[in-house]
Amino acid sequence: VQLVESGGDLVQPGGSLRLSCAASGLSFSSLLMSWHRQAPGKQLELVALIANGDRTTNYADSVKVRFTIYRDNTKNTVYLQMNSLEPEDTAVYYCHANEYWGQGTQVTVSS
Repeated sequence: VQLVESGGDLVQPGGSLRLSCAASGLSFSSLLMSWHRQAPGKQLELVALIANGDRTTNYADSVKVRFTIYRDNTKNTVYLQMNSLEPEDTAVYYCHANEYWGQGTQVTVSS
C-alpha cells in the first residue's frame, strides 16, 4: 500500500496550491480519505476528509471556505485545493486512509 503526496511548495500569503495524494494497493473507492497537517511544534491535526460513497466532506474550522477536498476514483487520487493561504497554514501535509499514511509534503506560506 502506498499513499504518495505531491504539490507542496513555497507560496506567498493569499496564494493557492493543490495537493495530490495518489493511492495504490488498496480499494480506493471504498475508503474514506483525509488530509492532516503538522506544523512545527504543534500536534497533528485533521484538515479535511471525504467519504467514499456520497463523498460527504468535513473540514477543520480554520480552513473552511478556503480549502476544498475532492477525489477522483478513476485515478485513485484525492486532492486538497487550498486557496487564500495564510502563514498559519505552513505545515507538512499528510494523506491518510485506514491505518496508512503518506510521507508528507511541505507547504510553506511566507512572503
